[in-house]
Amino acid sequence: MSEHEIPEPEGRPVDVYLDLLRIRMDTDDYQMLLSVVEPVLQAIDEHQMPTIDFSLDGDSAEELPQEIRDEAALVIATAVTGRLDNEVVEISTEETGLVRVVTDAATASDPERLGEIAEYLKERHRQNEELRGIAEASGMPTDF
Repeated sequence: MSEHEIPEPEGRPVDVYLDLLRIRMDTDDYQMLLSVVEPVLQAIDEHQMPTIDFSLDGDSAEELPQEIRDEAALVIATAVTGRLDNEVVEISTEETGLVRVVTDAATASDPERLGEIAEYLKERHRQNEELRGIAEASGMPTDF
């Protein structure tokens, strides 16, 4: 069969990815994953991303196994980018500690590009700390 004869998968890339996960994952884990990503996917479909509060870190996410959090991040990245080659990479800096980042496969395998992302994370952390100090000095909440 030549390349042009291979049938294109039907549906959006995120649907294809979810179908693959459904086959690969334990049923309970898959249901847990769906409970996390379905509201986000619906918000994306309705173009309401700015109005939802979603995080795979923090108190509510601690009850989710890391594998489910990683898969949820990949599902959401697939929905947003339309790409099936996303990967979760770990980047560690003194300032931030270990940070999990979703990126495309080419970036994930490029040490120079990962270094640029680490520098961005350091700078973002520095800015957040500066803003936190300003907020504290001003008597404003510092939990951003």
